[in-house]
Amino acid sequence: MFIDTHTHLYDDRLDAAAQDNMILRAIEAGVEKFYMPNCDHSTIDGMMRIARDWPMHCFPMMGLHPCYVKEDFALELNTVNTWLQTNKFSAIGEIGLDYYWDKTFVPQQKAAFEQQIDWALQHRLAIIIHSRESTQDCIDIVHKKQDGSLKGIFHCFSGTLEEAQQVVALGGFYLGIGGVVTYKNSSLQDIVKEIPLEYLVLETDAPYLTPVPHRGKKNESGYLPLIAAKIAELKNVDLEEVARITSENAAKIFIH
Repeated sequence: MFIDTHTHLYDDRLDAAAQDNMILRAIEAGVEKFYMPNCDHSTIDGMMRIARDWPMHCFPMMGLHPCYVKEDFALELNTVNTWLQTNKFSAIGEIGLDYYWDKTFVPQQKAAFEQQIDWALQHRLAIIIHSRESTQDCIDIVHKKQDGSLKGIFHCFSGTLEEAQQVVALGGFYLGIGGVVTYKNSSLQDIVKEIPLEYLVLETDAPYLTPVPHRGKKNESGYLPLIAAKIAELKNVDLEEVARITSENAAKIFIH
């Protein structure tokens, strides 16, 4: 059994039938559970539709993605808070910092990140962290907030080995490993070799970051076993061991 800890199944480029067919293909490939991060108010309805239609397989999170933090971020946070008060979610995400696309709203991103961490602590939920070109700042903020109960995933980990070791040292945090690990000359391969399986979880980030040999096409959760197979190769262990340990790790993070 595999668990996709990060997949945007609700992507608006797919209609409901295509989304459902994608889920069926993934289940046939051995992916049993799918955790869906929210982006902003516009993605909630589609995400919740899938969660209602696939209650044994698809689980929603609630959060404001840093790339969606703009002038109106306080309104977006109010929406997040309202949903957290009235519905059950598996985690808060995806939240964090993104310095790649635009640094205009970095102060607001940091404020939104810290507020949502506080809500995670309040609701006893894990956090799913987006840290594109901002890994050290994300680590520093989590370290400041860590009271021994905070846990989560550094989604699509793209930092250095030193930063990966800092994540492990935080306690309760894991590295999300996706399709990038299958890319030729990816520095993530060296990190996966060094960090024990006990600190790794699998993800696709579908429809983005498609693994080899499907790179260039739209990603699917059904490709998750390709990522697991690459990790097994890098660590010289059986695929079944990767599936078992990463699934056990995911179970420690999420609630239903």
